Amino acid sequence: MGARGPHMVMHGSWSWMGANGSSRQLYIPPMRSPRSTCRARMILSPVVIRMQAIMQKEMVREFLAELMSTFVMMVFGLGSVAHMVLGENFGSFLGVNLGFGFGVAIGVHVAGKISGAHMNAAVTFTNCALGNLSWKKFPVYVLGQFVGSFLAAASIYGIFYAAIMDYSGGHLTVTGPVATANIFATYLPEYMTLWRGFLDEVFVTGMLQLCLFAITDKRNNPALPGTQAVVIGILIVVIGVSLGMNTGYAINPSRDLPPRFFTFIAGWGTEVFRVKNWWWVPVVAPLLGAYLGGIIYVVFIGSTIPREPQILENPVEYEDHQTPVLPKTMPHQTANPSLASVSVSLDNRTPVQPIPPLSDNIQVQQF
Repeated sequence: MGARGPHMVMHGSWSWMGANGSSRQLYIPPMRSPRSTCRARMILSPVVIRMQAIMQKEMVREFLAELMSTFVMMVFGLGSVAHMVLGENFGSFLGVNLGFGFGVAIGVHVAGKISGAHMNAAVTFTNCALGNLSWKKFPVYVLGQFVGSFLAAASIYGIFYAAIMDYSGGHLTVTGPVATANIFATYLPEYMTLWRGFLDEVFVTGMLQLCLFAITDKRNNPALPGTQAVVIGILIVVIGVSLGMNTGYAINPSRDLPPRFFTFIAGWGTEVFRVKNWWWVPVVAPLLGAYLGGIIYVVFIGSTIPREPQILENPVEYEDHQTPVLPKTMPHQTANPSLASVSVSLDNRTPVQPIPPLSDNIQVQQF
């Protein structure tokens, strides 16, 4: 061949002689065999298709949404508590309230459109009890919340492990001047008794649920669209700074029990369940308080809101309590003198049809 023609081809390379006699080489990558590509697709496709099918299931998506939103809330909340306990000048009680408040707000953004971002077993219980959520979803939501909370506790323990050991001298204690179990779960102060703490949790959680219903009730005066997350976060901060001193305002079984169980297996021992026998109160009291708060809102506020008038597809005039009124007749005009008058007797009159019931497509929002 000529000087510019191809000289040799081997192993994906193409060499030829240039015009000045220099050798040039072009690399041609080897092509994959169609059989290997098809074989890889045949191996991966069933797995990918099965995973996609599982992820599209409603309960799976809601489980993951509750897990992730609770994880986000607890990471920010427990991290702020760790700063208050372990750092001399890095944290404060106000910082804890801000950490949990904005953690809840971000959690609402994470899962609000998927599961409603309850992040609280007491809130889920109340919505199921009042008919806003199916009971079959209750274990799915709570399991997601518990797993997310447990993983958040483990993450905070790993991140602050060195600080925890330095602060406690290597001894993981529940009570005392260098106690660190309170980073993860709530414990009663010395001046509080068990039943006073129980009533405190009932009251505070009831306030939480009542205000949540007010914020989200579209028939009342809800938060503006797009601002619900921030308003709910502010609500948590307000509850913390005004009512959080006595018990640490657990107000959430998903916030207290999983991290407490993590401390049990991480080295703090059974003492986390023995101190004042407090461990069951943040589980039971919020359930009762949230339900009572929801009932109070529905009875005293939700049931007294005037319902908006319903508009039918084919409007019919009513008077005197749904008494039908015949349409007004047009004034008599003789358009054509050749038209003869027609007499209508009682026998040949068209019977008046009954008023049809409300159509199914009229949606009445129920709380």
